[in-house]
Amino acid sequence: MASVQESIEVDVPTRTAYNQWTQFEEFPRFMEGVEEVQQIDDTHLRWRADLWGKHKEWTAEITEQRPDERVAWKNVEGADNAGVITFHRIGEGKAKVTAQIDAEPEGMVESAGDLMGMLDRRVKGDLQRFKEFVEARGKETGEWRGEVDQDPTS
Repeated sequence: MASVQESIEVDVPTRTAYNQWTQFEEFPRFMEGVEEVQQIDDTHLRWRADLWGKHKEWTAEITEQRPDERVAWKNVEGADNAGVITFHRIGEGKAKVTAQIDAEPEGMVESAGDLMGMLDRRVKGDLQRFKEFVEARGKETGEWRGEVDQDPTS
């Protein structure tokens, strides 16, 4: 499984960065290759993406969500991936957003891409576009402040 960890500082309050990240259906506006994210319910998302020329779909389950701190997920169907996004206050009106992503490359093209650091570059680019998106607006497009407690058996 390929793993990547990237961080970026954003010039908005932690609450704003977190609130924007909970607007999953907005992801195609800043995530390369993501065509659509549908929020099925509070803990399930249906994704459609074109990743490195290959159409992929998957359903992800939010496994943990704590306002202004973290959002974690894992796939429950389709493309194998999991991760966590964490939010840290680093100053007045400034936050650090860290993405830790695990994804299973499928086939030769994705495996070669993994060896060349393509996932790292994609995550870094997505975080940069998130920064530009949220800073340009200066506020979130919406928010969800609910909590999802981590299942102690997983």
